[in-house]
Amino acid sequence: MRNLSVLSLLLLSLLPVCSLAAEPIKIGVAGAHSGDLAAYGIPSKEAAELVVAAANASGGLLGRPVQLVVMDDQCKPEIAVNVATSLVSAGVTAVLGHICSGATKAALGIYKEAGIPVISPSATTPSLTKSGDYPNFFRTIGADDLQGKFAADFVVEKLKAKRVAVIHDKGDYGKGVADFAKATIEAGGKAKVVLYEGISPGAIDYSAVISKVRGEQADAVIYGGYHPEASKLVAIMKKKRIDIPFFGPDGVKGQGFLDIAGKNAEGVYATGPENYAGLSANQAARAAYVKAYGKEPGTFFDQGYAAAQALLNAIRVAGSTNGATIEKALRSSLVETSIGKIKFDQRGDAEGIGFAVYRVQNGNFVEVK
Repeated sequence: MRNLSVLSLLLLSLLPVCSLAAEPIKIGVAGAHSGDLAAYGIPSKEAAELVVAAANASGGLLGRPVQLVVMDDQCKPEIAVNVATSLVSAGVTAVLGHICSGATKAALGIYKEAGIPVISPSATTPSLTKSGDYPNFFRTIGADDLQGKFAADFVVEKLKAKRVAVIHDKGDYGKGVADFAKATIEAGGKAKVVLYEGISPGAIDYSAVISKVRGEQADAVIYGGYHPEASKLVAIMKKKRIDIPFFGPDGVKGQGFLDIAGKNAEGVYATGPENYAGLSANQAARAAYVKAYGKEPGTFFDQGYAAAQALLNAIRVAGSTNGATIEKALRSSLVETSIGKIKFDQRGDAEGIGFAVYRVQNGNFVEVK
């Protein structure tokens, strides 16, 4: 009887430990999951779902299951602040997101104060890493200074443009791309920026700015912003028979642009992340996506998948859910991902990540070699 009582007490003493061990490690997933820019956020959310499902099937992390806490910010800074506050309150260990640079910047201070590491697959504003203001921030995509320069060099060197119109949507991301493109053209001396102008996102008509493109006799347009506005711009250019190259950033390169712009998309250029289709790990990730969702993955899927892989690996390497320890592991670990082996530098940028140029041909974005 005494032995039974001792055994009962021993079992009771172990209950809190077992309960604690079963508590999930919560990972926040923040981004546009509804609205005009959902095409950018949903693929990353689905990528995280696949990576976490595979981890849980293999026993989870640190002996605990992984649970995603998914929240929609619609790529709006004011909503992103509320999302960040909610994720902190939910007790997340880390966050995959946000998607848009403006929303990311608005939320980062909240995560920084809470000691929560953040990895974005798509927030490209350079200052998010290069300012040093957010040591808790990492990304699996190149920054806009690289993207803007890449676009400008292609338009001037490959397309031989001499008079370039630079248009942007006034946002952190779009204006950033435009500013770096403008600076590159002006520094190069081979072409002239004949128009530099911002537009208001969501406006019904952009005929006025396209008329200025014609009036300045521009022979190419570089646009900084997202696909809803780009779709309207190229439609007006087609209507007015302004047959010059239109070059957008990775916020244009995606199915959303193709769907909205339709036949007007044909011939449009855009920068985008490098093509990783030749990597076996990328092929496996995409095959898993098609099997799970019955369709091809969308924009930033590769970067979202890699971000989730890097994040879970860092928690595993750290052996802890402590934010500072995870950040250290992110900077010190070389991890195999769907976009190759990556390691983050001291600022949080993934080393060796770059961009490629794509062009719409027969209704699809095709890499320009």
